[in-house]
Amino acid sequence: MNDTLALLGFSTTPLELVSFALAVTTVLLNIRQNPWAWLFSILSSATYAVVFFGARLYGDSGLQLVFIATSAWGWRQWLRGAGEERLVVTRLGRAGWIWALAGWGAAFLLLSWFLRTWTNTDVPHIDGFLTAGSLVGQLLLARKKVENWHVWVAVDVLYVGLYIFKDLHVTALLYAVFVLLAVRGLQAWSKLARVAP
Repeated sequence: MNDTLALLGFSTTPLELVSFALAVTTVLLNIRQNPWAWLFSILSSATYAVVFFGARLYGDSGLQLVFIATSAWGWRQWLRGAGEERLVVTRLGRAGWIWALAGWGAAFLLLSWFLRTWTNTDVPHIDGFLTAGSLVGQLLLARKKVENWHVWVAVDVLYVGLYIFKDLHVTALLYAVFVLLAVRGLQAWSKLARVAP
């Protein structure tokens, strides 16, 4: 599954292509608030963990393992919500924004230091920053917060550049698609949040 092949002038692997298809399916299902999105998230995270490890993106590779765990939690959140009440799309308040940004900053500092000190990655700071942001986005998505899409737009735009730099062109294309899907998700969820109880 890791033999290199050419596709539309780009070098890729069958595993990267499978990961691509699973990830697009995940986001499309997330926009529709379909709980099956979490199963596809688990599968795409497992395959992308291998792809990113091979590219020495250790933060992203480890992030995929965290995504597997948070996807299981998110799946439960979407099915059961808080207690027995169904989870609805809502917005973060000021305190929620502060906690999200503080968490992103703290995780960035810790991950960046870890990657710089303990791995041979050549991009410890951007890998740490985007890994931390992705964790915040995933947690907000699991709680059905509209702002998860803001985080994903910002993170995905930066990921496009990182993956081009790392010669993961198919994944860079995927993240360009993710930017468009995240904008669509933001529009769809913003409408729902206005009418949510």
